[in-house]
Amino acid sequence: MNIEDNTMNSFASIKIDGYRRLFSIEVEMRPLTVMIGANGVGKTSLLEIFLLLAASANGQLQSKISDMGGLSEMMIRDKADSLAISLTMSVAGGYAPLDYYLQLDSKGQFYEIGVETLTQKNDPKAYEPFKHIDSHKLNIQYYRSREEGVVRPNWDHNPYETSLSQVPKMYQEPENLRKRLASCTFYGALNVASKSPVRLPQSMSPATLPGANGENLVSCLYYLRETEPERFEIIEDTLAAAFPDFDRLAFPPVAAGTLAMTWKDKNFSKPLYMHQLSEGTVRFLWLVTLLQSPSLTAVTLINEPEVSLYPELLRLLADLMREAAKKTQLIVATHSDRLIRFLEPKEVLVCDAEDGLTTMNWADSFNLEKWLQDYSLDEVWQMNLIGGRP
Repeated sequence: MNIEDNTMNSFASIKIDGYRRLFSIEVEMRPLTVMIGANGVGKTSLLEIFLLLAASANGQLQSKISDMGGLSEMMIRDKADSLAISLTMSVAGGYAPLDYYLQLDSKGQFYEIGVETLTQKNDPKAYEPFKHIDSHKLNIQYYRSREEGVVRPNWDHNPYETSLSQVPKMYQEPENLRKRLASCTFYGALNVASKSPVRLPQSMSPATLPGANGENLVSCLYYLRETEPERFEIIEDTLAAAFPDFDRLAFPPVAAGTLAMTWKDKNFSKPLYMHQLSEGTVRFLWLVTLLQSPSLTAVTLINEPEVSLYPELLRLLADLMREAAKKTQLIVATHSDRLIRFLEPKEVLVCDAEDGLTTMNWADSFNLEKWLQDYSLDEVWQMNLIGGRP
């Protein structure tokens, strides 16, 4: 799902029960969500939930749970025997929201899908909402047509994968929800070691995203320069604002169909190659390219974007995230109070822990107007007026 779809539908809320420290939380979803809090309070867990949902929507739930050590390792020890996720997605055109519910039950060292429903309250007078999917363990049902109503699968249904990923893709709204979930894309700390993919020459092939490991950064920048020069100019203008001595990017060929990238500094006659740039410069270039991409997926997850960035770059990063949130639902986890300085309370989700379990509250739910007259948001956070401090 590309960015054009973001204006049509978006996730409105999520409720999670039984996942790691997320024993029972409900969060209103917004275009830009920047989570801040101490280590171990559940910021990364929220990102993991979206990756789990993405895998489930792609028919890869079983392998994802296996990669995460099994369902028993994912649940809160001694406090839960199931993991439940409720997700609401708004629907354009004045239609009722879609409500998706997935419950995974522990079964020894394995799991089963205990309940999975996808409903929509189209008729407010109706006793029950309309059911696109209504599955309870092995009793799998989905809506096929007005004539047939709710039916059971006539194919070999995999009990370890969601019905959402398996039922026929006949109706636009449920398929939009599945695609939106399936498109969740995660970006962690970029590897900028000397032989990492981001440092090496790359192929002259169309690329509209820089890649989670920067493996397409050079290809993406070159493609944008050739196909969307205005967007490429914005990237160069952002780099010039961040680095006053920056002049321009160039893409010398190094072999047939292979490009390098150079960074021209006004102070030197010869350009710098990727392996000569600092870690922070490479990471910022990658982030700028990612957040300016025309092909951002419907949901973008970023963990600790501030790593290796000079504090003054965080103002630009906040502006880039805010602009990108017009095209993708952007969820970010950070430890940086300096980044919070440049955000608004409505963009900051404060993560804390009570008795070892996570709480999440939007910063604008606190009465901060008086404090923000004299202090910046990061100073308010440091004074522990909104929680989230170690």
